Amino acid sequence: MYLSKEVKTDIFQKHGGDAKNTGNTEGQIALFTFRINHLTEHLKRNRKDFNTERSLVKLVGKRRSLLDYLIKTDILRYRAIIKELGIRK
Repeated sequence: MYLSKEVKTDIFQKHGGDAKNTGNTEGQIALFTFRINHLTEHLKRNRKDFNTERSLVKLVGKRRSLLDYLIKTDILRYRAIIKELGIRK
């Protein structure tokens, strides 16, 4: 499986501050970005996988919602996570 427990722990530790703090906005955005990148690579190989395409669109929407929340609450944290993950609007 591409998203093992160790990978999740590493993502939350790097972006969320603590491995057990899974509710942190930056950690969730980083996790969604990891999953989006994986699904994008999958769709490059399997163009007709429409269920995965739908899941990808839903994940992008969830990440966008979290980014919108972060931009409203703390613009500096928003700019830092955008720069760190390489996301552009």
